[in-house]
Amino acid sequence: MSEISFDDFLKVDIRVGEVIRAEPYPEARKPAIKMWIDFGEEIGERKTSAQITAHYDPSALVGKQVMAVVNFPPRQIGKFMSEVLVLGLPDENGEIVLIGPDGKVPTGGRMH
Repeated sequence: MSEISFDDFLKVDIRVGEVIRAEPYPEARKPAIKMWIDFGEEIGERKTSAQITAHYDPSALVGKQVMAVVNFPPRQIGKFMSEVLVLGLPDENGEIVLIGPDGKVPTGGRMH
């Protein structure tokens, strides 16, 4: 494990957003879901795709608060442009479980 400085950590902008739309992404190489996430007034709506089909159905994601890195450059995922990186952890089978707050918090809040 390599160390980073606290200043390096502060460069990573991790925010809470609320999924406002989600749909299957069958064109992806691996099964994925496209999501449109609202990060509040300062950042607005951003989109992403994530390989989270083992634990999530697109319709159940709407209204869910998730954590994401919002200051990476956009990345082309097949025919879809991903603008943020949602955060998750692998379960015992390596399938991703999303990270979000325990309780409702203001949309757009930055992780400290």
